[in-house]
Amino acid sequence: MSTATVQTRTRYAHSALSDRLAADPAYQAFWLLRIAFTVAPIVFGLDKFANVLVNWEKYLAPWIRDLSPLSASGTMHVVGVIEIVAGVAVALKPRYGAYLVAAWLGGIVVNLLTLSGYYDVALRDFGLMLGALTLARLASVYDPPGLPRFGR
Repeated sequence: MSTATVQTRTRYAHSALSDRLAADPAYQAFWLLRIAFTVAPIVFGLDKFANVLVNWEKYLAPWIRDLSPLSASGTMHVVGVIEIVAGVAVALKPRYGAYLVAAWLGGIVVNLLTLSGYYDVALRDFGLMLGALTLARLASVYDPPGLPRFGR
């Protein structure tokens, strides 16, 4: 395939995307949620290693700490990796990745409800879970089934 053909296809795809974004509010919502549920889990996952935003260990319920064979810090590092993977999954395939993020947020809600004093954060994460489920429903329309094919 020639360079000119690739450039033409890329230009056409970009034009089609921008036209669709301009014309379809539901498609705009799909992209806004896709961006949010890609960026947020990756940023929060990376911060599990740096604790710049907050000391994440304070959000870990004692019963989960007791179940984990790792230290609280090690457990939060595993949590961080899972969150990064979930964000990448949404970026690559929101049809499936959004359900992963929603399930993860559901687990966070359960954790927070069993940890006294963080009910406000649990409520916020419940709302985020609903947002992830909304992304999944929109992705059923805007993201075709199957895994992404690279190199075509």
